[in-house]
Amino acid sequence: MFKSLVGKEVTIHFIDGSSVTSGVIEEVDDQGIKYSDEFQILYIPISSIKSVAVNTKERQRPRVGFSQ
Repeated sequence: MFKSLVGKEVTIHFIDGSSVTSGVIEEVDDQGIKYSDEFQILYIPISSIKSVAVNTKERQRPRVGFSQ
């Protein structure tokens, strides 16, 4: 399942509630995932992953304020 995400920018959510974002999955095997971003390389066990979100497009924030 994770092999199709190799080379894509993803956000990984963990079972403890934390997450890592804006990184790329480099390698996948039966035990875990090699994930790297601009600052670090992480080796993540598959058993600690809750969900993976593929970052496809930058989210546009709604404009706040009043027009005159």
